[in-house]
Amino acid sequence: MSDDMTTQVFKEEAYELLGELETSLLELEDVPDDMDIINRVFRALHTIKGSGSMFGFEAIAEFTHEVETVFDMVRNGELPISKPLLTLSLSARDHIYSMLESASGEGDSSVGNGILDGLRDVAAGALGEEEAEDDVSTAEAELDPAADAPEDDKSEDLPLRSLYQIIIKVSAGNDVEEESLDSLLQELERLGDIRSKNLHKEKETWWDIVFESDADSMSVEEIFFFTDIPVSVNVREVAREDFADLFGAVDDADDLDEMIKTGEACPVKKLGEILVERGDVPSETIDAVLADQKPLGELLAEKGVVSKEKINSALAEQNAAKEFKTASRKTRNKVDAASSIRVSAEKLDYLVDLVGELVIVQAQISQVVSSKADPSLTALSEELERLSDELRDSTLGIRMLPIGTTFSKFRRLVRDLSEDLGKEIDLHTNGAETELDKTVIERLGDPLVHLLRNSIDHGIEDPETRSAKGKSRRGSITLSAEHSGGDVMILIEDDGKGMSKEAIRSKAVEKGLISADQDLSDKEIFNLIFEPGFSTAKSVTNVSGRGVGMDVVKRAIDTLRGSIDINSKEGRGTVITIRLPLTLAIIDGLQVRVGDDYFVIPLSLVEECVELTNKDVEEANGQQFVNLRGEIVPYIRIREWFEVEGDSPPIEQIVITGLDGSRIGVVVDTVIGEHQTVIKSLGRVYRDVEGISGATIKGDGTLALILDIPKLFRTVLAEVKAAG
Repeated sequence: MSDDMTTQVFKEEAYELLGELETSLLELEDVPDDMDIINRVFRALHTIKGSGSMFGFEAIAEFTHEVETVFDMVRNGELPISKPLLTLSLSARDHIYSMLESASGEGDSSVGNGILDGLRDVAAGALGEEEAEDDVSTAEAELDPAADAPEDDKSEDLPLRSLYQIIIKVSAGNDVEEESLDSLLQELERLGDIRSKNLHKEKETWWDIVFESDADSMSVEEIFFFTDIPVSVNVREVAREDFADLFGAVDDADDLDEMIKTGEACPVKKLGEILVERGDVPSETIDAVLADQKPLGELLAEKGVVSKEKINSALAEQNAAKEFKTASRKTRNKVDAASSIRVSAEKLDYLVDLVGELVIVQAQISQVVSSKADPSLTALSEELERLSDELRDSTLGIRMLPIGTTFSKFRRLVRDLSEDLGKEIDLHTNGAETELDKTVIERLGDPLVHLLRNSIDHGIEDPETRSAKGKSRRGSITLSAEHSGGDVMILIEDDGKGMSKEAIRSKAVEKGLISADQDLSDKEIFNLIFEPGFSTAKSVTNVSGRGVGMDVVKRAIDTLRGSIDINSKEGRGTVITIRLPLTLAIIDGLQVRVGDDYFVIPLSLVEECVELTNKDVEEANGQQFVNLRGEIVPYIRIREWFEVEGDSPPIEQIVITGLDGSRIGVVVDTVIGEHQTVIKSLGRVYRDVEGISGATIKGDGTLALILDIPKLFRTVLAEVKAAG
């Protein structure tokens, strides 16, 4: 692996660890005494430090080591979790991130020194100056297993530490000297004590290490994550009562503990192994002699020591134990096989593009085969279509990520902004497991930041104002996600002061966006805030109020083929609803035709198809409504909307679509059928065409336009309202 590739692997892993570090630090703010979270923080810092040192990022390793030392004091109960400590730790996380991003890998040293000075001050304030200096300066020595412990440390009263067997095997075709492991073993000794280390060089080279530590197995495994040495490593925890199995029988538990403490324990080789290694006896002879030996059960039965029935009963118990062990091993292997691998986003995007092209070719093949009327070709075409569908679904499934990966980033945003504005705000999240296409998630980040900043700045009141209104001093923002049909619905709710319809309307009239006597619904009034430059803020802050942002949010959501709506009650809070498609790559669509032009309607929005005759049009007195089983449903004619040439057929088709509980019809000449739609972006010239969200390539190579149903919905409903 090249230096650039190994560095990139380290950086990707470090970014993930920094994300975990930030999440854990924010969780500590709610549960400061949770040792599991404290250990997660320490483990993340320790891994970044160790791997940073291994890959030559010495500045990162040194800085992280200082922060890790402070959290070792927290782990040992010498330093309590406090808000200043968490704030500085979050700043340290940001500084490590900036060091990773910088070309030199060092970042701004003055910033780093300031953070470390702050951490020392926090330790000094909590422990007293002299004690803090001693603790900070000696914490590293305390981590060193070679450091001398006082004779009366009462270590026998502490719980026994975990024991691990670590097998390090050299990869085939490589030759690794024992000295090559020194750096790894030094890191290992920071976590505990190496009780024995044996090098084996029979058929292959491998090390058998017995390690004792109070760290968990994951922390031990992390030591070996970033090694360039061509070895495979297996770490397994060994129960103390099973420890003798590794080193031969030990009659007395005290003797075993004494062997462990003194490091005298070592694997005991079998007699046959020793004779073969010395060359005294060939291994084939040993195998032959062992094969001639009678099983123990037979020998005991022959001597009359025990009956055959009891022997058979014992053998049955032994076989059951073997089967259980085999089943456990298979289960472990399945878990190991299910481990994930890291794939770059570029490779994944390229895979999706290839699948999209395959879907188009498959559609073309199906169209050609349908004209040949050859049963064998038809069967092959149907099999290709099935495989294409499965490959498409599998590939898109790989791109799906839980939206919680985005939600978790906003805890820090809410914490920092509320602190800057002197507010007390809790962020609650629901539906973090809801999956969405990774491209949608990536583009959704900035719009959500804008909306959350506005909720924090304009929505949630300061603690004194909330108390005066009889509310809790702490405001609440809830970020939730859920599946709704073929879409994902994201809600941002706050319990703040809400929006004043009168203030919004007055500002819109002042800016000339609406007339003073124009009749608007509540939804239309609230949607005015998405107009460019619209703001009701009385003062400009560092957070918001300049009249920019909400129109950007609207455009970003439109680009994602989504919709955004606002509902607010003055004095009670605001709810912002965002609806987004699951994916931007491939969708199932309903292909329709108008004249010689073809269109695709997203199948997830289609409810049913009905006929529209000239008689139906006459009965509606020229108005574009259809009576659908007693329900009046408005419709829009695609022929008129896009000015398609030619006359309508005597019997047209209405595709009934549903969105947000409302229904409209889309009138077309013919409904062709379902179509697997690979979405292609429109060029800049056509990007702002109303009613079109993209295009796709049909089986015959021609284009079909994808209808933007949400925009058509808004147009039709506005016309219905204007008509009274």
